[in-house]
Amino acid sequence: MIRRLLVANRGEIARRIFATCRAVGVETVAVYSIADTDSPYVAEADYAVQLPGSAPSATYLRGDLILAAARKTGADAIHPGYGFLAENADFAAMVTDAGLTWVGPPAKIISVMASKIDAKALLAEAEVPVLPSWTDPSAVDEYPVLVKAAIGGGGRGMRIVRDADSLGEAVSSARREAFGAFGDSTVFCERYVEQARHIEVQIAADQHGNTVTLGERECSIQRRHQKIIEEAPSPAVSPELRENLCAAAVLVAEAVGYVGIGTVEFLLSPDGEFFFLEMNTRLQVEHPVTECVTGFDLVRLQMYLAEGGQLPFVSAPPMRGHSIEVRLCAEDPASNWLPATGQVHRFEVPEVSAQFRPMLQPGIRVDSGVEPGTVVGVHYDSLLAKLVAWAPTRYEAARMLAGTLTRTRIHGLVTNRDLLVRVLRHPAFLTGQIDTGLLDRQPEVFAPLLSSVEAVRLSCLAAALAAAARRRAAAPVQRGIPSGWRNVPTGAQTVVYDGPAGPVEVGYRLDGTGALAQWWVRAVDPEELDLAGLGQVGQIDDHPPVAVVTAAPDEVVLDVAGIRLALHVHEVGATAYVDSAEGSLSLRRLPRFPEPVQELEEGSLTAPLPGAVGRVLVAPGQRVGAGDLLLTLEAMKLEHPVHAPADGVVAEVRVRPGVLVDTGALLAVLTPA
Repeated sequence: MIRRLLVANRGEIARRIFATCRAVGVETVAVYSIADTDSPYVAEADYAVQLPGSAPSATYLRGDLILAAARKTGADAIHPGYGFLAENADFAAMVTDAGLTWVGPPAKIISVMASKIDAKALLAEAEVPVLPSWTDPSAVDEYPVLVKAAIGGGGRGMRIVRDADSLGEAVSSARREAFGAFGDSTVFCERYVEQARHIEVQIAADQHGNTVTLGERECSIQRRHQKIIEEAPSPAVSPELRENLCAAAVLVAEAVGYVGIGTVEFLLSPDGEFFFLEMNTRLQVEHPVTECVTGFDLVRLQMYLAEGGQLPFVSAPPMRGHSIEVRLCAEDPASNWLPATGQVHRFEVPEVSAQFRPMLQPGIRVDSGVEPGTVVGVHYDSLLAKLVAWAPTRYEAARMLAGTLTRTRIHGLVTNRDLLVRVLRHPAFLTGQIDTGLLDRQPEVFAPLLSSVEAVRLSCLAAALAAAARRRAAAPVQRGIPSGWRNVPTGAQTVVYDGPAGPVEVGYRLDGTGALAQWWVRAVDPEELDLAGLGQVGQIDDHPPVAVVTAAPDEVVLDVAGIRLALHVHEVGATAYVDSAEGSLSLRRLPRFPEPVQELEEGSLTAPLPGAVGRVLVAPGQRVGAGDLLLTLEAMKLEHPVHAPADGVVAEVRVRPGVLVDTGALLAVLTPA
């Protein structure tokens, strides 16, 4: 029996595994990098060992260091989680050779299935349908194709290529990204199917020859070939198709003698054909939706199977209701999914029914890797938390999850929350008309939830009123004097915020009773302001009548033309985070007398995010065209290109490969043509 388990991973999945260990009485060991020193999962483990460095290559990809930590702490088993070494056959062999229990399939099975190339060849012989593929990119003779990393998953090392001219750069880029994420740069090309659905089947197999499926999951809502919304069961799978998919998954598992928990992934074409994509010999990120509809704790089942236990069921258990999961990530969908870094100031999800475990009744489950105070850096992926809804029907689950996300307060980082809500409420999603290209065809889902000009103005007013209330509450004398009181009654209180559409001035004037007599939100530069991106300029006299019901440092209640609206305000330094039923907004208060800063010369290119400089492809004096790739930045395990915004000549290159840069750092200067 497992007595003390080391989790060779970090963040949300480490916390998830620890939760099950506590429930079954197994002691836990965490390994952590320097960057993860203050992460929640480290504090939750019974024992923790620091790994030197912060980069994955120096920490979570070092099997020798992880094994040394297991020996030092007396761990008798290792769970790899997902990612990093989860599908590394050499590491699995090292664990078992050291006399420890490996919570996963045997190393020889991982070796067979780890390479997508070898797995496809093996299963094609077993008559499992597969897509045409090319291991030699020069042999590709039809387009479009998908360049894929042969090892690993999570969408890394994937590129869609639609013509021969783009293939070379796509292959090179995919190789670099795959090596950075998985330590292996092997890639191959596979026929790309337009408007396909991504369907996967959960399997469980014991050491006694029993293999059972636990239903399918729909994983078609993706960005950058990585899933962001998953659900079970799939709205596109009929009972007959489910039976065929599950039979194919069992055939795959039996072809390799699989043992443990695993997932067989398929591509479902618009005409109903399905093709084997790959087999994940590990726990999937989206496993909670299967736990919700089956009632089984998959981590507990993993550990039980690793101990040699026999499956507690002989056929697929029935699925109960419907479950949907969203991946809340620190990234900006409207800016080409640019990752975000910084400190989490607030993370509050309302009405949570469960954390890191199956639910006994319909509700919301949260599996989070962060808490207030957590710092999100550039070394690892952008996943913050998974929110999961379980309800009797798909529509109820989508509505419940969208409502919870809307009310969730996330401060300190840009996230994809608004996009997730808009997708969950989109008619195409609600009717099940989805595929892997849905986000590309529905640009409206990229709009912020707070898209009304008037709602933006009210949020700005609430931030100003809350700040004034905070100052009065902290005043050493005369706290009872109304905020903004002055000898000249016509004088107004003003503050300038930098908002989503540029600097705005918020002004208001109170009468002798302390009631709101006048207010406005207007552009500091009216020529540039576009509130909420709606093409409208703020004016002074076009507001609805507003009365202040209450104004406290953390909440402002307004009466807007007879309708009460509560706006919650959380101020951190110069930044105010405003949450209401209308949506969320962050505003940075600008100083009245800003310090002078050096202006960048025309043509300056700055870093859009912190990270390490990867490749520098240009030199001073080189002529470039609009859209040419100049250099790359590496952050959050992804490669981010920096392109020329216009035709010109490279005047300066300020960085070299390997240098770490912060957001806004000067990278290069172009002289426009």
